[in-house]
Amino acid sequence: MRAAAQFFAALPLLLVGAATSAQPAADGEAVFREQCAACHVEPPEEGIPDIDQLAAYSPNAIVESLTDGFMRLQGQLLTAEQRVAVAEFLTGRVVADAPRGFATGMCSGTPPLPSLLPGGFWNGWGPDTSNTRFQRDTGGLAAADVPRLKLKWAFGIPGATQSRAQPAVVGGRVFMASPSGAVYALDAETGCTYWTFQAEAGVRTAISVGPVVLAGEPGYAIYFADAQARAYAVDAGTGALIWSRKLDEHPAARATGAPVLHANRLYVPLSGVSEETAASMPDYECCTFRGSITSLDATTGEVVWKTYTVDEPRPRGKSTTGTQLWGPAGSPIWSTPTVDPKRGLLYAATGNGYADPNPPTSDAIVAFSLETGAIEWVNQITPGDVWILGCDEQSSGDPNAGDNPNCPEDVGPDFDFSASPGLIETADGRELLVVTQKSGVGYALDPDDRGRMVWEYRWGQGSPVGGVWGSATDGERAYFGVADHLTPAPGGLHAVELATGRRVWHQPPPELLCEVQQGCSAAQSAALTVIPGIVFSGSADGGMRAYDAQTGEIVWTFDTNGSFDTVNGVEARGGSIDGPGPVVAGGKLFVTSGNGGFVGRPGNVLLAFEVEE
Repeated sequence: MRAAAQFFAALPLLLVGAATSAQPAADGEAVFREQCAACHVEPPEEGIPDIDQLAAYSPNAIVESLTDGFMRLQGQLLTAEQRVAVAEFLTGRVVADAPRGFATGMCSGTPPLPSLLPGGFWNGWGPDTSNTRFQRDTGGLAAADVPRLKLKWAFGIPGATQSRAQPAVVGGRVFMASPSGAVYALDAETGCTYWTFQAEAGVRTAISVGPVVLAGEPGYAIYFADAQARAYAVDAGTGALIWSRKLDEHPAARATGAPVLHANRLYVPLSGVSEETAASMPDYECCTFRGSITSLDATTGEVVWKTYTVDEPRPRGKSTTGTQLWGPAGSPIWSTPTVDPKRGLLYAATGNGYADPNPPTSDAIVAFSLETGAIEWVNQITPGDVWILGCDEQSSGDPNAGDNPNCPEDVGPDFDFSASPGLIETADGRELLVVTQKSGVGYALDPDDRGRMVWEYRWGQGSPVGGVWGSATDGERAYFGVADHLTPAPGGLHAVELATGRRVWHQPPPELLCEVQQGCSAAQSAALTVIPGIVFSGSADGGMRAYDAQTGEIVWTFDTNGSFDTVNGVEARGGSIDGPGPVVAGGKLFVTSGNGGFVGRPGNVLLAFEVEE
């Protein structure tokens, strides 16, 4: 994924344990000039924020980026004091201790978690492990009632500029993570807080809930993973840690896609975007990160198997600076894997390669054995996509470009898959895998024929900037949101016939709800959600909209921009919507808003809607 263009597009605000320093001993300007100026004074390619654009970011967000975010490999060259100094030099503001807690809005008691009953939950990235994002039984919300949805309560995420962790709703509880690593258990009816758990790093994954035996008694655990590649199991009733497990020691490894729970196994995907940015430094030993999936025993956290998407990197010569070069590398897994119990397979969509030779598993759909982790088949949709920061000019043919020795021989388009493949059955009983790509194309693949392509549908121009986080399917149609960040025509929604890939309707982007400024865009890159008769789509303009699934007509809009009174007393605002899609469960609609960064505007709120009687 184009980490430069997303330099702060998906970064958590909070710096865990950051010290306040109004006058740091380190010289922030000197450190910036030495370590950062080459990319950020006169950016070598479109999408890299310059020094003036960086000034608009939160100083805590910059420190977090250098500490635990997309620029953390570059940040390892700096001391903690230097990171603070750079952030304060760029923004002219002080890095503050990040607020974590709140005392308002706590629940008066913690009743036992009820059984997991069908129809009242959204568990993980979707209501089931097929990742179609289709709430089949409507989650208690009928299409005819959607125009009467009204805001019921709002929850403020302390200190955040992003709301990119999709909530799970199970047994009347809402479980949601945050950029600070705080994980909250809320009451779905009132929004009050039962408990808070603090992970060791920021969490942006969705949460899965499943049964577990605790002290000899049946109970439930929640499962998630963090920005330092740790997986967790936490008591859903009390918030007590059951186990945690570090899954990868590579400094770039992080979890963005949600772990998926199936048959007492937890399957955890890992991505590693920060190596793409570190590779812009000629002295960096590019590249060694490999995407992976690890299967864990959900009860104990013990590793059952781990499979990498790329062969072990080997020396591939030295750079002009004498630095050892490595490859192959990359093929990260950004999204939640999809479970296929009938075939005994787990499907994952991968991102681009980071180093030559080109991995055959990059920009691909990969099928793993659920039991052993063996790769059963690969369908590489976009071959030859090896990309790192700072190489785009090399691909333009400019004889003076490409002086970074880490650049691949042929620079790819950076067209990752950042969405999960959805496994859906058509009306005539055929099963298809449907997935959308940053290239501007959606695909249907045949799971019975090693992922052979059945059809493809172009929904947009395609853009290497940002991610495209999820299509949705309902058995009749597939729905694709148009992202196309920083292109002339972002936004819009397409519906295609699932069996054939032919267009049913197209709805262009509506009028913007935000004031035209940096981050205000019509892009609809957030994951879609569908119930019978309705498609929900969030936009970077801050709008959550409901579309008639038959016609594409917009039947309901809510503007999340602005401030909200929250049940926990935390000051909260909405902004751009990106990453997770809305959740429908228990007769309610849950929406997260906020994507502070280069392709979005900040926000820190979870909104719960209910039909007005």
